[in-house]
Amino acid sequence: MTNKDLINTIASNTSLTKTRTDELLSATVAVLQKELLAGRSVQLQNFGILEMQRKSSRTVIHPKTKELTTIPEKMQLTFKASNSIKEQLKNA
Repeated sequence: MTNKDLINTIASNTSLTKTRTDELLSATVAVLQKELLAGRSVQLQNFGILEMQRKSSRTVIHPKTKELTTIPEKMQLTFKASNSIKEQLKNA
Protein backbone atom coordinates (compact mmCIF):
# COMPACT_ATOMS: atom_id res chain seq x y z
CA MET A 1 0.00 0.00 0.00
CA THR A 2 1.39 3.36 -0.98
CA ASN A 3 0.91 6.70 0.78
CA LYS A 4 -1.66 7.64 -1.85
CA ASP A 5 -3.58 4.39 -1.31
CA LEU A 6 -3.55 4.94 2.44
CA ILE A 7 -4.81 8.50 2.08
CA ASN A 8 -7.58 7.41 -0.28
CA THR A 9 -8.67 4.59 2.05
CA ILE A 10 -8.71 6.78 5.16
CA ALA A 11 -10.56 9.56 3.33
CA SER A 12 -13.20 7.13 2.05
CA ASN A 13 -13.70 5.68 5.57
CA THR A 14 -14.04 9.09 7.22
CA SER A 15 -15.65 12.42 6.48
CA LEU A 16 -12.23 13.98 5.80
CA THR A 17 -11.11 15.26 2.42
CA LYS A 18 -8.06 13.73 0.78
CA THR A 19 -6.15 16.99 1.34
CA ARG A 20 -6.97 17.03 5.05
CA THR A 21 -6.17 13.32 5.35
CA ASP A 22 -2.79 13.93 3.69
CA GLU A 23 -2.06 16.76 6.14
CA LEU A 24 -2.98 14.58 9.13
CA LEU A 25 -0.94 11.64 7.88
CA SER A 26 2.09 13.89 7.28
CA ALA A 27 1.76 15.39 10.76
CA THR A 28 1.43 11.93 12.32
CA VAL A 29 4.55 10.66 10.56
CA ALA A 30 6.48 13.77 11.63
CA VAL A 31 5.50 13.24 15.28
CA LEU A 32 6.44 9.54 15.10
CA GLN A 33 9.85 10.38 13.62
CA LYS A 34 10.51 13.07 16.22
CA GLU A 35 9.64 10.78 19.13
CA LEU A 36 11.63 7.82 17.79
CA LEU A 37 14.70 9.93 17.00
CA ALA A 38 14.51 11.38 20.53
CA GLY A 39 14.85 7.84 21.87
CA ARG A 40 11.26 7.42 23.02
CA SER A 41 9.05 4.50 22.07
CA VAL A 42 5.65 4.99 20.45
CA GLN A 43 2.80 2.74 21.55
CA LEU A 44 -0.25 2.58 19.30
CA GLN A 45 -3.13 0.78 20.98
CA ASN A 46 -4.31 -2.36 19.16
CA PHE A 47 -1.38 -2.03 16.75
CA GLY A 48 1.96 -2.28 18.52
CA ILE A 49 5.08 -0.56 19.80
CA LEU A 50 7.69 1.20 17.66
CA GLU A 51 11.07 1.93 19.17
CA MET A 52 14.69 2.57 18.25
CA GLN A 53 17.26 0.10 19.57
CA ARG A 54 21.03 0.33 19.44
CA LYS A 55 22.54 -2.60 17.59
CA SER A 56 26.14 -3.02 18.73
CA SER A 57 29.04 -3.49 16.36
CA ARG A 58 30.04 -7.03 15.55
CA THR A 59 32.65 -8.95 13.62
CA VAL A 60 31.52 -11.29 10.85
CA ILE A 61 33.22 -13.48 8.29
CA HIS A 62 32.65 -12.56 4.64
CA PRO A 63 31.29 -15.78 3.07
CA LYS A 64 33.23 -15.51 -0.22
CA THR A 65 36.58 -14.11 0.90
CA LYS A 66 36.59 -15.52 4.46
CA GLU A 67 37.85 -12.11 5.65
CA LEU A 68 36.86 -10.75 9.02
CA THR A 69 34.74 -7.64 8.63
CA THR A 70 33.42 -5.34 11.33
CA ILE A 71 29.85 -4.13 11.03
CA PRO A 72 29.60 -0.78 12.84
CA GLU A 73 27.14 0.04 15.59
CA LYS A 74 23.81 1.40 14.38
CA MET A 75 20.32 2.36 15.48
CA GLN A 76 17.54 0.11 14.29
CA LEU A 77 13.77 0.61 14.26
CA THR A 78 11.90 -2.29 15.85
CA PHE A 79 8.22 -3.15 15.95
CA LYS A 80 6.45 -5.34 18.47
CA ALA A 81 2.92 -6.25 17.40
CA SER A 82 0.06 -5.97 19.88
CA ASN A 83 -1.69 -9.08 21.14
CA SER A 84 -4.78 -8.29 19.06
CA ILE A 85 -2.72 -8.25 15.84
CA LYS A 86 -0.91 -11.44 16.87
CA GLU A 87 -4.28 -13.15 17.40
CA GLN A 88 -5.57 -11.96 14.02
CA LEU A 89 -2.41 -13.27 12.32
CA LYS A 90 -2.73 -16.59 14.11
CA ASN A 91 -6.32 -16.96 12.87
CA ALA A 92 -5.63 -15.80 9.29
